[in-house]
Amino acid sequence: MDTVYANKTVSVTELKRNYASIIKETNESPSAILNHNRPESFLLPAKLYENLLARLQDLEDKQLVIERANEPFVELSIDAP
Repeated sequence: MDTVYANKTVSVTELKRNYASIIKETNESPSAILNHNRPESFLLPAKLYENLLARLQDLEDKQLVIERANEPFVELSIDAP
């Protein structure tokens, strides 16, 4: 059995029939789209998706800082050509 990471599920058939209302509901929370009772895709509110991307970028930046923490520093000058 597959784990569904959403509180609401919608079948592909239901999505086709009630697209507008399901999209409206998705503005409040994520929905898992099921195909033959298995998660096929997820619908996320745009703001949540943007926040996830920003969070992922922050985590990648943090990892890069950790990886480079022990490397030698390079002195730079704003006035140098």
